This record gives sequence, C-alpha cells and structure tokens, in this order.
Amino acid sequence: MPANRLGFDENGGPFSLSQLKVIQEVITLTVFTLCAVFVFRTDKLGLNHVAGFILLLVAAVYVIFKKW
Repeated sequence: MPANRLGFDENGGPFSLSQLKVIQEVITLTVFTLCAVFVFRTDKLGLNHVAGFILLLVAAVYVIFKKW
C-alpha cells in the first residue's frame, strides 16, 4: 500500500483498500519496466510488452475502478 494511506476512504480519502493496492502494483510494474529497459538496457520494449502491459494493468485498473 502507499506508505501514508492518505487516499484510504476510511481516513478521508477517495480510494478503497483494493484500489490503493492496484495503484501500487501499476506504479511498481511501470517503474520496473522503465528501469529494465532504459537504465539496465536488458531488453527492447516491443509491441508484445506494450500489449501485455495494456491487457494486464489497464484492464485491472478498469475492473477495480468500475462502479457496478
């Protein structure tokens, strides 16, 4: 979870606990991918990486934040 939990709805913020966790995962995976590609130059960012990122992370954010 974000360290301060200021966004947690029971502490006056707009997000539920699961929404905060998804936000954390998206940020973590984004930073890891950028570091791996640009800092360590381990792999090129190919179309399959971008498609996987969109399918996994964007879909997860959409599902968690959608009001049913």
